[in-house]
Amino acid sequence: MPAGSPRRGERPAGSQLNKEKTIATEKNDDRYTVPALMRGLQLLMLFNRDERELTGAEISRRLELPRASVFRMLQTLEQGGFVERVGDGAYYKLGLSVLRLGFEFLASMELTEHGRPIIEALRDQCGYSAHVVVRDARDVVFIAKVAGRSALFHSIQVGARLPAHATVLGRLLLSDLDLHALRQLYPEPELPKYTPRTPATVEQLKQLIDQDRANGYGVSQGGFESGISTIAAPVFNDRGEVSAAISITVPAQQVQPGELEVLVNQVREAAAQLTERISHLPNRGGWQTKPTEKKVA
Repeated sequence: MPAGSPRRGERPAGSQLNKEKTIATEKNDDRYTVPALMRGLQLLMLFNRDERELTGAEISRRLELPRASVFRMLQTLEQGGFVERVGDGAYYKLGLSVLRLGFEFLASMELTEHGRPIIEALRDQCGYSAHVVVRDARDVVFIAKVAGRSALFHSIQVGARLPAHATVLGRLLLSDLDLHALRQLYPEPELPKYTPRTPATVEQLKQLIDQDRANGYGVSQGGFESGISTIAAPVFNDRGEVSAAISITVPAQQVQPGELEVLVNQVREAAAQLTERISHLPNRGGWQTKPTEKKVA
């Protein structure tokens, strides 16, 4: 028997036992992993907002796989509608099946489930399009919407993205980040400019965030898109963190002060309702805020 080996009936000791557990875990992981499926998912994840179209040769190079294997994967994904060929060329793009999966995921989220009846009631109350939004890194993502009464105005669609730093929605969703965390998220010296009102630096962005936080809501009148006003309020999770925002979109460059005050209170009440539903406790989380003010950022 080799020196240091356990006798029959004895448990391996110390590091040897840990090593055997690691080997067993790796074997189990390999046994339940489907390499072809993993490669197919990795292929789909190569497509993004900056690279919406890729050739089979480019995919082969990035995945370090033979072109023949990539071709078969693309053919399989194309049959399922997950990718589609661009014209008659060599380029591929994501197909509608990926979009359907995304919508099903959004529809299954707790925020969406609880938020939809709330924003429907808000829309019925004020008449304007209402939304639930969350933040994904530097983007605001719309996860639920209900259209307003005006047939002449169509609000943004579910799944749409807006730059967080340039919108009042983003400012609310960024409000839990301190200046250091904001600088990590936006390391560039100047922020991308969309309108004259877009903050040029992280420091300017932080000032706007702090103003909205002090008010307990955010208002933008023509700040990101001309002729559009947005009113938004934060939604908090059970840890008191901002997890989403509820907003309405008013098709007007300016909202009259009297109407603005009413709309702000309606949006804040809707956000408080969603906060209560997702935190599962009444009045859980949130900011200590001032009464509604007619301040516009």
